[in-house]
Formats: sequence, structure tokens, C-alpha cells
Amino acid sequence: MGRFLAFLLAALLALAPFAPAAQAGSSQAGAPILPAGQVAAFADKVQADLAARGARVAIVSRMGRDPGSLPPGVRYTHVAYWVFSEIRKADGTTGTGYRVYNLYQTEGDRARSTLVQDSPAEFFAGAHRLDAGVVIPDARVQAKLLRTIASPTYRRLHNPRYAVLANPADPRFQNCTEHTLDVLMAALYGTGDRAQIKSNIAAHFAPQPIQLGAAKRGLAGIASRALTTEDHGRRVATATFGSIERFMRGNGLLAASYRITP
Repeated sequence: MGRFLAFLLAALLALAPFAPAAQAGSSQAGAPILPAGQVAAFADKVQADLAARGARVAIVSRMGRDPGSLPPGVRYTHVAYWVFSEIRKADGTTGTGYRVYNLYQTEGDRARSTLVQDSPAEFFAGAHRLDAGVVIPDARVQAKLLRTIASPTYRRLHNPRYAVLANPADPRFQNCTEHTLDVLMAALYGTGDRAQIKSNIAAHFAPQPIQLGAAKRGLAGIASRALTTEDHGRRVATATFGSIERFMRGNGLLAASYRITP
């Protein structure tokens, strides 16, 4: 029994780089991680950059965890659509700016998610480091995305069963990046049919492979239900900001792709 407990402890320690992902990175900010003034200034910088480029909708990512704790090939932990909108201010006046369309892990249950709209500053309030990846689709794709995001399809494509490493071609679980990809596919193919969207993802989208040993994978569910990999076969691969960028670049769907830091 002593050997078994030692093995179990070692395996759980090996899961340490993944376990925080079940509790942070794709969550709505609670206690601020970085000074509010720095976050607000950076959020304004990203907004101003998007506006100067004439972006009506963009895919923006944040670094919600220490990059040293992330698997190889993964830089950003949370991805959302930023939509240029009319904003009602606290004093009742209106202006223009970006609203952020997020899928966040639910605070009381990390294996569930909720669709939440918030501001750029609130989006970056959950950042571990002020570093953003940005994809601006071309004008044709932006128009398609705006119609889809404004339609009931956007919410219908939400699956509240959250998994950090969700398989984007499988309908059982979803994370923020997979929801972003589902909405993109819905816009590109003009469909809200989930089965068709998953079929198109399986046929045309290359997810990011995640190196996860047998011990880590077998015991992941002990660390958190949000770390399940039961929707994968022998290989674990998930949607990431980088894999979405590669898909869009490879299919001629990009106006711009870049990184912003302070």
C-alpha cells in the first residue's frame, strides 16, 4: 500500500502544471492579479489599436497563467470575441468601444461555464501578464461573424460542460477557445447545426497536440472534473489561439495577426 500511495502522490504532483488550469486562466476575474491602472491602460491600448485598424470584430486572447506552467505550444489561456459596439456609460451617455463576448468557467463549479459579456478592462483583469494575441479576420469574415454573434446561434452553440482540454471535434465538452471556433465555423459555413460544425472541424481544423503522459491523463479527473480527457482518443489535442490563427491564415481568412504587449 505504501508504494501505491507514493505512486499516487507522485502522479498528482506531476499534474501540478495542469491543475491550476482547472481553476484559473479562463475564469472571470475575482481578486485583481495586476494593478488596475496598468490593466486599464493596456485594455485601452488594445482597443485603440483595433479601432485604428477598423476592426469591427476581432479574436483576442490573454495570458491568464504563468507561461512557464503551460504545455508546449500554448501561450494564451483565454480567447474571446471583441465586438465594436455602442456603449452606454454610467452617466447615461453613449459612446463607442468594444464589448467582449466570453465563455467563462463558473465560479462555483469549474466544470461548468457561462457566457458573459464584459469590458476590455474586465477581460484583462484576469491576466497573469499583459500580453495579448490578436487575430483580425478579413472584412468578409467579420461581416459573417457579426451576424452570427448577434443571432440566437451564438448562445445555442454554448455547451456548459467545461473541460480545459476539450476535443474541438467532439460535442461532449467545450472550453472558451472551442466555443470561439464553433462560432467561427458557424459563420463560415452559414449553419447553426452543431453536428455539421463538428464534422467541419474534424475535416478541416488541426488542433494543438498536448503532451500528457498516461499517469497524468489517468489521474487528471482526480485533480478536477474540468481536466477530463474522456472526449479524446489515444491522442489529446485541443483548440488554442495559435491553432485558430493557423487555420485562418492557411485558409486566407486573415486581415491581420499580431501580439500586443505594454
